[in-house]
Amino acid sequence: MDYWDIVAELYNTTLSFSFIILGFLMFYIATKGLRAKNHYGAISTTVCGVCFIIFGYYNSVALFFPFPYNGYMVWWIGVVLILNILFAIISKRFIKGMANDLGLEEEQGTSHLRRYIIRMTQHDPYEEEISIRMEVIRKSFHLSGFLIWVAFYGFLFIPPITQIINDSIIVMINQIGPAYTILWGPISMYPYPVGAPQAIAGLTMMALIGSLVFAIISDIFRILWGPEYSVFNFITHSMLRDKERNAAGPHIYIMVGFILSFMLYMMELLDISAYFAGILIACLSDAAAALIGRIFGKHKVKVRSKETKSIEGFIAGVVVAYVIGLIIVGPIYAIIGATIFLITDYYPKYTADNILNPILIPIGIQFFIVILQLPVGW
Repeated sequence: MDYWDIVAELYNTTLSFSFIILGFLMFYIATKGLRAKNHYGAISTTVCGVCFIIFGYYNSVALFFPFPYNGYMVWWIGVVLILNILFAIISKRFIKGMANDLGLEEEQGTSHLRRYIIRMTQHDPYEEEISIRMEVIRKSFHLSGFLIWVAFYGFLFIPPITQIINDSIIVMINQIGPAYTILWGPISMYPYPVGAPQAIAGLTMMALIGSLVFAIISDIFRILWGPEYSVFNFITHSMLRDKERNAAGPHIYIMVGFILSFMLYMMELLDISAYFAGILIACLSDAAAALIGRIFGKHKVKVRSKETKSIEGFIAGVVVAYVIGLIIVGPIYAIIGATIFLITDYYPKYTADNILNPILIPIGIQFFIVILQLPVGW
């Protein structure tokens, strides 16, 4: 084993331990949720913790991505952590300075950060029900499913974004040769040649985990120290629901679900069509159900979690789920996907559908692909 093999192994071990540490942090946060009687958030966060432990184990035995990408991810974790610490320090100083001011109301001339901190500290940022405008903003994050599609397949005449990025990286490292060699070893160790199809899956997973790292580190700061210390909340201006108090946010749940299902695809346990049908149903059907229910819902129904939803919302969600499934996996498997969506939207009492849908829908579709042996798609 030469020097760069040792470096690669150290990066991989660090990444595996990072997942495991995040898993135990999720378990700790879940205990806070239980003490606060937020059973929904506590159990959903526990499921996230279990997924992180699985990620750590998988990375230790099979690798999410080869060297140097595991090194890139470790450095990215460090950069995001430092960014959040610096933001927390700046926010803390703002709060101390504001405590000495006589008037703490929002004023026209105050800075963007100051207005944000006032909103987070002078008013409870957690609400039982958020406005329709904020609901639209929150659900817009569900469009991330399309970004994964573009990363993997491209769009119209645009090739997969991951392939473009890989080819650009190869050009760059050949241009900066000596500098790259010092940091990451011989260029010959770079794992993906130009146009390599393996780069598409590897870089898609890189983007998924990189996005999760940015979101979850910021969310941990929110949960443990307060939303005024969260970079993610500052950037997105998102309002929080009561069930997110002492619990991970819904964006964390859905990202974890995306990664677990994509991991199953990388293990060749999941057809890629089942994966994309599942995550797009999870994204778009949930958004359609929530928005149609809020805007047009007249016939209310209480689900098992005691949350009030509407029949109109259920219908919109199921119709969108079926249409997405019809386009990607065909009419029979579309029924499976839409049925699972309806079940996970209505029945779970203490677990977020944001984490159940992107996991159970692809697995359910794949199960029936194996059982029925019918053609997938058209």
